[in-house]
Amino acid sequence: MIKANNPSLQSWVEVAKDSDFPIQNLPFGIFKTEYLQPGAGVAIGDYVLDLTYLHENGYFDGLGLPAGVFNQTFLNAFIALGKKKTSEVRNRISELLEQSNEELRDNVAARELALIPKEEVEMLMPVQVPNYTDFYSSEQHAFNVGTMFRGPENALMPNWKHLPVAYHGRASSIVVSGTEFHRPKGQTKADDAEMPSFGPCRLLDFELEMAFITCKENPLGDPVSTKAAPDHIFGFVLLNDWSARDIQKWEYVPLGPFLAKNFASHVSPWIVTMDALEPFRVAGPKQNPEVLPYLKTEGDLHYDVKLQVALKPEGAEETVVSNSNYKYMYWNVSQQVAHHTGNGCNLQVGDMYGSGTISGPKPEEFGSMLEITWRGEKPVTLKDGTQRKFINDGDTVIMRGHAEKDGVRVGFGEVSALVLPAK
Repeated sequence: MIKANNPSLQSWVEVAKDSDFPIQNLPFGIFKTEYLQPGAGVAIGDYVLDLTYLHENGYFDGLGLPAGVFNQTFLNAFIALGKKKTSEVRNRISELLEQSNEELRDNVAARELALIPKEEVEMLMPVQVPNYTDFYSSEQHAFNVGTMFRGPENALMPNWKHLPVAYHGRASSIVVSGTEFHRPKGQTKADDAEMPSFGPCRLLDFELEMAFITCKENPLGDPVSTKAAPDHIFGFVLLNDWSARDIQKWEYVPLGPFLAKNFASHVSPWIVTMDALEPFRVAGPKQNPEVLPYLKTEGDLHYDVKLQVALKPEGAEETVVSNSNYKYMYWNVSQQVAHHTGNGCNLQVGDMYGSGTISGPKPEEFGSMLEITWRGEKPVTLKDGTQRKFINDGDTVIMRGHAEKDGVRVGFGEVSALVLPAK
């Protein structure tokens, strides 16, 4: 067992029972306050622990950390230290927060400076993202979408169960939770129209995803095996990979997503480490046909993370429209890394890799409005009495996720975004 994952650990910091951020989690993020410049922090209960302060005041002495590694606008320099070093830091933070440890607990001045109430902080993008790849790894989602357009007999394309399908997306438009964005414009063509037209997207949709972030590079030309893949993954965030379905329908042939996907993708601000998710690993689905040797894996490499999507109209109460789970993925993260680098593609520190829309086998577990309303044929009725086929201006979409086992809850907080009218 990883030391910091011990389910019996308790912190001297008060943590509510339903908090996403107990001492067994300790996710990393970037924050700022009215008085503090952007820097690295860790979430514990309803507080943010200032890692810059701890480092500058000797609490990490002996770990061999570079000067200023936390006093940065992104976590890239820290996670580039490698899994061994970042795990040591997480274990040390766990020690400092453990209820019997008096180092920080009994130093009133230090504690008040290092531990900041979350209502006083603004969370920022946790990493600078050099590259973004979006996979398409949920069989149920691929089957649902394929059924809509090709029928159930031809729902999955011939390659789907042989390789983790993906596309390279736009890194510059990945933004942190809470960032408002305008409805995108684009070129669309109605089925009964002779010519396409340009204007605001009418079929705006969310996609419920998780994403992992890489912390280790491989030289160009050197593939990463499934066995070595975990050494390259620092942790995970929630991802809302917005889609403009009407723009997508017209533009995606023959090269795939472009303007329908690159206008905004939102991520949760806290990166939950791969270490923290270790206790929640589960077996994935049996893969049939058998995968090629470079994609073979051993052990339980999926994660039991409960996921939820809520839709909140302006001035109204939110309505939960989906409850899914990350364990439903067909392809695991090690296979995704191995395939991504199978041709020698080089990973970079801070790269983000979306899972693809996560849909479970039941309609209430579908991960997009396209599926939930089945192309708009079955509108969703919200608590305020209004209906939705897709997302309206003024709607806020909120995604949440957590894992729970042995009385320990490890969560991601939430990723939310308000849709503004098109400019």
